[in-house]
Amino acid sequence: MEATLVILLALVVALLAAQLSTATARRDGAAVRLAEIERRLQLVMDHLGVVDEGPALPGVREHLARGEKIKAIKAYRAATGADLKTAKEAVEAMAGHR
Repeated sequence: MEATLVILLALVVALLAAQLSTATARRDGAAVRLAEIERRLQLVMDHLGVVDEGPALPGVREHLARGEKIKAIKAYRAATGADLKTAKEAVEAMAGHR
């Protein structure tokens, strides 16, 4: 009886691990596709001379103008609810387009 339970438990763990790796692979694939779409959109915008000022983010541009990158990231996170990595990348992109 115990051996059967151990085997069933091992099987369930193996199935869960396989499901997790499949979900991770799908998410990674979606991230790659999204990055490619964003890259192509940026190429089109650059070609057309379109400048996206982005949403009005209170305080972010002001902090950047004063060279306060960390405060700008905090303001971006407060305004958008973005995680730290996303906010850092967005603020760095904004700083590069000043």
